[in-house]
Amino acid sequence: MTKYLSLISFLLCCNLSFSQENKITPVPLKNVKTKQGFWHNRVETARNVTVPHALHQCEESGRIDNFAVAGGLKKGKFEGVRFNDSDVFKVVEGAAYVLQNQYDPKLDHYLDSLITLFAAAQEPDGYLYTIRTINKDTTGSYDWIAGPYRYGFENGSHELYNVGHLYEAAVAHYEATGKKTLLDVAIKNADHLVKTFGPNPGQLVVVPGHQEIEIALIRLYRTTGKKEYLDLSNFFIDMRGRSDKRALYLDEHKLGPAYFQDQVPFVKQKEAVGHAVRAQYLYTAVADMLTIQDEPQHSAAIHAIWDDATEKKQYITGGVGAREDGEAFDKAYVLPNDNAYAETCAAIANMLWNHKMYLYTGESKYMDVFERVLYNGFLGGMSVAGDKFFYVNPMASNGVNDFNKGSGAERQPWFGTACCPTNVSRFLPSMPTYIYATKGNELIINLFADNEATLTVNSNAVKLSQQTNYPWDGNVRILVDPEKSANFTVSVRIPGWATGEAIPGNLYTYTNKESKPVTLRVNGKNTPATIEEGYIKLARTWKKGDQIELALDMPVRKIISNDNIASNKGKIAIERGPVLYCAEGHDNNGKALAIPVSENQNFVPSYQQALLGGMNVLKCDTENVTLIPYYAWANRGANEMVIWFNKAQ
Repeated sequence: MTKYLSLISFLLCCNLSFSQENKITPVPLKNVKTKQGFWHNRVETARNVTVPHALHQCEESGRIDNFAVAGGLKKGKFEGVRFNDSDVFKVVEGAAYVLQNQYDPKLDHYLDSLITLFAAAQEPDGYLYTIRTINKDTTGSYDWIAGPYRYGFENGSHELYNVGHLYEAAVAHYEATGKKTLLDVAIKNADHLVKTFGPNPGQLVVVPGHQEIEIALIRLYRTTGKKEYLDLSNFFIDMRGRSDKRALYLDEHKLGPAYFQDQVPFVKQKEAVGHAVRAQYLYTAVADMLTIQDEPQHSAAIHAIWDDATEKKQYITGGVGAREDGEAFDKAYVLPNDNAYAETCAAIANMLWNHKMYLYTGESKYMDVFERVLYNGFLGGMSVAGDKFFYVNPMASNGVNDFNKGSGAERQPWFGTACCPTNVSRFLPSMPTYIYATKGNELIINLFADNEATLTVNSNAVKLSQQTNYPWDGNVRILVDPEKSANFTVSVRIPGWATGEAIPGNLYTYTNKESKPVTLRVNGKNTPATIEEGYIKLARTWKKGDQIELALDMPVRKIISNDNIASNKGKIAIERGPVLYCAEGHDNNGKALAIPVSENQNFVPSYQQALLGGMNVLKCDTENVTLIPYYAWANRGANEMVIWFNKAQ
């Protein structure tokens, strides 16, 4: 143990050495307003449907009452499972993003009432975990419950996971309202953790069983400037892999330390292993830490793990975590279709990780993965209406088998373990913040969506707007309106799909990699579209009224898998732009699984406004086959669905 504590002491004392001059900074959510079209509709769905629905479910299931009972404001017993607190915090975070998108005084007041309950439930020293406050030490045995005493059961307890989501909600609420009421609750708890955990005598040395606190402490550090929060996050990261401390839980449930990413110290890890959500939350925290203080060993490990996860263990949807057993990454290239797990939470974690990798490195490939997950693996986890969800996201379904946590092959409005609906509730309204970034004298456009934004480049306010029907076509008009004429660079990401690359690496490839050149016009004049490391970089003196027009060719592409993926041998998938397509029985005489597709079969896009919120469908021009976006399947009842088509002879 001494050698580990020495290592941690060194790491905690190191300076924040990462140069801030080249730091990539996301544009605050408040500064980006969607206007119409694909993403505006979904942000509005989050505001009007998804977040209110999730808040109602938290009320009905007793999750909110748990705080009132713990705070002595009403009598009752604990309802649900030990991580129920986190569901409430996640929805509050989503509601705070809704307030940032469009202020609503009723929602603001409602959040104030919830915060009163959270503060009441918090114990005097800052501890907050309603199951233990209500049940005291009767909560525990070595099972999937809270454990026998405070922090006494590190791998099974969700004490730290829950309050991690509290911190994220608190920061989002502070950014939305300027109020410190929830932030004060979070800080009080974080100060308690700083006193409780660490390398000093009398402190606890633990590995959080479900990662999240690591991400949240860094976020709280960015808001408060308290470096002890960053240090504690690093401590939790670097305490992994201690052979001399294992909870009995591991033997009881035979999951093994890799399930918790606790098999070896992080800097020695090379593969994505174990529970996919836990893993990617850890990886997200490491990538975020590296944007603050670069460290070669952590950097080498996170890059090796990303290569493994992306190039060997990722579904074509961007979904990850193939195994139901342990909700885990499987071995390389083991990616079954009909019994794929691909939890919705894991898709969200994949986006969070890739975005942090982008902020750390500036490499466009991470945003390529982010976009693939965004339009497919993530959106597939929620209904078009925004009030029903998939916990599990298969690549094929016979419309009968029960894959969605006891609800058969249909979407559910809620789950007993409601991590997926609440995670959707917090991510969906935050989507606009991922569109832009800045870096010194550079303004970066990473995603296409109809919006207006205000950015700051070298202290100069720049109004930026996009007009586009993306993802249904590849035409984007960008209006650049600086407060003062100035020389700076506008960098526009050109997605990998537009240049013939399905996904970074060779896990999936297009049968035809040819692509038409990107068409670029600046102020109406044709301009060479030179792509540098995934971006068109336009350095010039920008003035009010300047325009960029971009046209990306969107052919229907056929995809084949790496030969090592046994489940996809002899099969073809189909996509157009960033959107992956599937066949659903509803459009194909009730049958989808047996539909064959040839390499030269032609599909034609057709926009249908009245279908599931409006979408491009693909119709075969020689056979009666109709394809819809994968994200839209199972919105018209349970029926057959397939992504990977048998290759016609």
